[in-house]
Amino acid sequence: MSLKEKAAITGVGETKYTRMSGKSVLALQLEASLNAIADAGLSPKEIDGIIPYSNSLVVAEDFVTNFGISDLRFSATAPLGGASCVAAIQCALLAISGGVCSNVLIPIGRNGSSAGRIGTRVQQMPQFKVVGEHEMPVGAIAPAQLYAPMARRHMELFGTTSLQLGEIAVSTRHNAILNGNGMMTRPLTLEDHQASRMISDPLRLYDCSLESDGGAAIVVSGADRANDLGKPPVYIMGVAEGHPDSPSVITQRPDLTRLGIAKAAPKAFAMAGVSPGDIDVAEIYDCFTYIVLCQLEDLGFCKKGEGGPFVASGAIRLGGELPINTHGGLLSQAHMVGMNHIVELVRQLRGEAGKAQVRGAEIGLVTGYGDMGDGSVAIMRKG
Repeated sequence: MSLKEKAAITGVGETKYTRMSGKSVLALQLEASLNAIADAGLSPKEIDGIIPYSNSLVVAEDFVTNFGISDLRFSATAPLGGASCVAAIQCALLAISGGVCSNVLIPIGRNGSSAGRIGTRVQQMPQFKVVGEHEMPVGAIAPAQLYAPMARRHMELFGTTSLQLGEIAVSTRHNAILNGNGMMTRPLTLEDHQASRMISDPLRLYDCSLESDGGAAIVVSGADRANDLGKPPVYIMGVAEGHPDSPSVITQRPDLTRLGIAKAAPKAFAMAGVSPGDIDVAEIYDCFTYIVLCQLEDLGFCKKGEGGPFVASGAIRLGGELPINTHGGLLSQAHMVGMNHIVELVRQLRGEAGKAQVRGAEIGLVTGYGDMGDGSVAIMRKG
């Protein structure tokens, strides 16, 4: 049985993205969730499925208690780090198409800027158990240090340059300024990118995503009811997840330039019945600029090794061949583990993206990228 268009995203919601919010992670998730539920034209008590973000220590019971949900029929987690939010859409589709529930809430909230050092948080994540035992003791303690060798390998094999990575940072910063709810509001130039300090060679400061406080959420509803709710539905045409070879440690992979997204993408495109050339707008998980470039190749928007020239051509800018991260992404809007990417894609396909609206956007794509290279892809269309 295909999951194609068995459900739609019917509601999206966000909080203000800030540093040092002063609010608990639960409070941020509840605020974003209420916004998403209202956007869908539902009441909190009509939510009968919840997929909370496993790393936030917020559980489904927190929503039952705070929203007065009397009959929660389904709860689960999708523990894939940054691939979790898109993977949770697949989980929601399975629950809805199986007749278990009708309206699934997928919330995320984090205090990334006020919760301590990134290295400490990474060490606490179960995905990094092998890295913690064998690589962190010799100094690889933060994601930038783990992903930098991937970027360097791509440069050595294909001639990719830091300037090409900078194009991704510059274009997403431009989009964040247009958004109105972005943390980074000052223009960024390629010269600024090149002058920024080195974090882990070849990744510079502006190649790295933000640490942010905030929340975002979506509601996924069965297709049979989606047209009767508050906003035009955005139908889920195809969805898949994929896991890389040697998923427990990056340095031992046979190919450092291939992510789990390379396994997920063909499945999602096949389910949706479309090809990369049919995509009007894409929201690509951007923990680091290099990860964006690699995903563009693995998704089939360009051949392996041609990501650098592709982004340098202006293809990913607003008005380009494939506008990406039209909200500013993790690099310049906020780091919400990719849920803000899903929210933005829904708004693009509804025609609600404001100054960054892509004209004629009818089919879009969103990805998630997990801490150890797990990948998830969802393809959607306007209702």
